[in-house]
Formats: sequence, structure tokens, C-alpha cells
Amino acid sequence: MSDFYPLNNLTVILVRPKFSENIGSVARACANMGCPNLYLVSPQNFSLDKACPLATPKGMKILEKASIFTQLSDALKDFHSVFGTTARIGGWRKGILLPEEASKKIREVIGLEGNVAVVFGSEDKGLTNEEIEICGQIISIPTVSEAWSLNLAQAVLIILYENFKLLAERKTRPIHDKNIKLATAKDLQTLFLQLKHALLEIDFLHKDNNPDYFMMPIKRFFNRVNLRKNEYNLFMGICRQIRWLSSKNKDDS
Repeated sequence: MSDFYPLNNLTVILVRPKFSENIGSVARACANMGCPNLYLVSPQNFSLDKACPLATPKGMKILEKASIFTQLSDALKDFHSVFGTTARIGGWRKGILLPEEASKKIREVIGLEGNVAVVFGSEDKGLTNEEIEICGQIISIPTVSEAWSLNLAQAVLIILYENFKLLAERKTRPIHDKNIKLATAKDLQTLFLQLKHALLEIDFLHKDNNPDYFMMPIKRFFNRVNLRKNEYNLFMGICRQIRWLSSKNKDDS
């Protein structure tokens, strides 16, 4: 039987997974839904021997070729859109999407020939606030309040299934301009840093008033719009011009 991976532009990333058996179950879920890409970030005491029985023969190939990283930022650098998952909401975790809402956004990016990552945290603690911020957009799976915790593989399967359901509908926008390139997650992190510096220099943000917090709505905006590479270059140019003019005005005064 030949491999069939309709979700080949989608990657599941597990951050600090604690149990090798759960990793094997996630590989099986990926195989079930046709997603061939699995990344592991700092897995704890990972044992292929323990993971393989849970992966079953269908998930073995995905498990064996899984990429392993020590830092989430390294794992994400080449993706055009990144979605983090969380069971906790409120505070800095705003703009949360339901799985079916996120899947439509994911299909839009894939329709533009972009690569998408969905990031899952450790079984006991999930993703940190800093990791959620790197992800850009957030997905939460609703459950009853008395039993809100999901098994890692269950959560992965739900997210992948919502994406798998959209395949038959063929609602992705056709690409007419093959030269379109999307900005990567690494590009966005660079842009956010330059925007923060530029806005600090013109006093739109203030260093003593938690500028990272007030950058959050700006980040959410850019993460929603599937920024093109040429648009990224444009905004980087605007940031450079703002900083140059600010420096020039200070020198003149």
C-alpha cells in the first residue's frame, strides 16, 4: 500500500513530551489523518522502543523520521504560520480559536503553498506564555469543565481531523501567481522586534510601561493576515526609516 499524505504541508510539533508512548500514539494519529510531519522539541527520556508499539505499523515511518530539536524557535523558523494549543485561557492568551476556526485559517495558508505548524505542549504543563507568544495564533479544544484535560494524542487527532474534513470541500483559493511567497515565523519575529524598537523611539510605546504587552495586538494582527515576503520587506523598510529619522532628529537637537 502506497503512502497517502494529504496534509503534507502541516507539521505537528510536540514540546517537551514526557512519555514515549504518547509520542507513538501521536504518530499513529498523524498517519490516520495523512499528516507525515512530526517534530519533537526536547523530548524527555525518549525511547523509540516504547513509542513503536503505540505508533502501530501505519505510524512507524512517521515516528522514525521525526525531527528532534532543542529549541522551539529553531523548529519553527521555516514555517509561514504557527498555531499553538492551550487548555488555559485568559491573561495573555487572547484571540483563541476553536479547532474548526483554526482549520479554515490553516487551509488558507496551505492554499498559498505555505507550511503550517501546530504546536502542543507537555502533558502536564502545556506551553509556556513565551512559547504561546512565539506561536502567534492559539487553538483551544472546548471540553466540559470537570474534565478539561485531554490526552496528547487525542488533542492532536482532533486538530488534524478538522483539517482533514476540509480536504474534500476544495475551498482553498487557487493560486494564479506562483511567485507569491509568505513570510516565515522567523521573519515575523524579526519584524516584531524591529517594530517594537521603532515604536519605542517615537514614544508610541514606553519602555517603563510593559511594551511587550502592548505589542500583543500588533502581533495578533500580523499573524492573522498571512503576510507576504514583499510585505514583510516593506514593513522592515518602514521600521528602518522611522529609526533613521528618529536618530537624525535627536542628532539635530
